[in-house]
Amino acid sequence: MSTIRIAAAAAHFGRDLEFDLARIAKLIDDARACGAGLLVLPDAALGGYLADLRHPDPEALPPALKPDDPLIHRVARLAAELVVCVGYCEDAGDERFNAAVCVSGDGVLGRHRKVHLPAGETAAYTPGDRFDAFDTPVGRLGMLIDYDKTFPESARSLALDGAEVLACLSAWPTSITNRAPRMAQDRQARLFDLYDQARAAENQLVLASSNQTGAMGGMRFLGQAKVVSPGGDILARTWTKAGLAVAEIDVAAEIDRARRVLRHLDERRPTAYREHPSPAGPPGAAS
Repeated sequence: MSTIRIAAAAAHFGRDLEFDLARIAKLIDDARACGAGLLVLPDAALGGYLADLRHPDPEALPPALKPDDPLIHRVARLAAELVVCVGYCEDAGDERFNAAVCVSGDGVLGRHRKVHLPAGETAAYTPGDRFDAFDTPVGRLGMLIDYDKTFPESARSLALDGAEVLACLSAWPTSITNRAPRMAQDRQARLFDLYDQARAAENQLVLASSNQTGAMGGMRFLGQAKVVSPGGDILARTWTKAGLAVAEIDVAAEIDRARRVLRHLDERRPTAYREHPSPAGPPGAAS
């Protein structure tokens, strides 16, 4: 893989699918003008996110799209030579999934269904059950959807499957239970950045993190799109504003550099790790 430009978007999306598609088209045009080969759009860019994460209204959920919905094919046509990751609500008959699809003008390159659902989301979605990397014209990619990146196993599974770039699509709000007067003091804002940098550094790969901006119902989204190096350094970011974080990087060379001496994936000791928590309780508890 030669040097590429990676763009991660911070933008607002709502229930109006034609509006969302127009915004996606603009972001694709902007990424193309920047010379990007990969564009990562936010979670729920087609149809918007939940309006209430604590008590989702079943009558006000995002529009659900079939995996082969014409809107997804329209995004693929708009992408043309670019690789574009975009989030949507997937209609799987009796189930809905918080999902992401990676497309180019050649069609669908990869898919992901969000595995880790925060408490409120379980009322609206069914969890996915796997993490798979896939090959694209810009290298081997893996996708995570917001809360997925809280769990180190998510990114590690993709790294072990050969992912060189992680696309993290989010609709990540400020803290709902403990609002801070300033975004910089918000607990969720700090965690969002922390997880992005940690997942890149611990797996020694490139991470592109997108996020929604603006508000939906009672939630205010963080923005903070960024591109992170295999050493955990933020190469480009949007802060809280809408826009594109764009970084040029030789992915293979930077991964090789990060793994020159310390190779985290090779130095793991799986036999020492507990696969499942003990049902007996904390250490010292009576069995």
